[in-house]
Amino acid sequence: MDWMTKLWPLRTIGPTIPSMFLDKRLEDDNAYGFNIFKPNTDACMKWLNGRPKESVVYVSFGSVAVLEVEQMQELAWGLRMSNNSFLWVVRALEETKLPENFIDETSEKGLVVHWCPQLEVLAHEAVGCFLTHCGWNSTLEALSLGVPMVGCRNGQTKARMQSVLWIFGRWD
Repeated sequence: MDWMTKLWPLRTIGPTIPSMFLDKRLEDDNAYGFNIFKPNTDACMKWLNGRPKESVVYVSFGSVAVLEVEQMQELAWGLRMSNNSFLWVVRALEETKLPENFIDETSEKGLVVHWCPQLEVLAHEAVGCFLTHCGWNSTLEALSLGVPMVGCRNGQTKARMQSVLWIFGRWD
């Protein structure tokens, strides 16, 4: 936002989530209008449409977080062994950290994509849980759309603070 305020007199107010995902007052307000990476929207939404309500674990660590090879592999094995359906955003540069043949071997239960339309995914009825790095946008989006979150270790401090503040209303 800081760089944009140098160009235009802007101020953000509350969650900047498009209206169509919240109160639906503005019909043409259905996207942020930009993406850092190109989302694989069709594949994600088609895959989610074939899943039962609240059956999918959505996993995304945002556009910046970098996991170690061991973390990626442990997460991959955990998702596989959970026997739950999952949609996992793994940026192209991180894909080599996955266990060999993981994507092929889990294709019945899981979908791994380089990027996805997160708001649309979180708003989809098939998503029952969001494993997140607890970044600001991800947290606001999940809270606004009522999706339960599991904060990952990389976001441990933020996850603790958010769970305490938003569940209990205070930090003690």
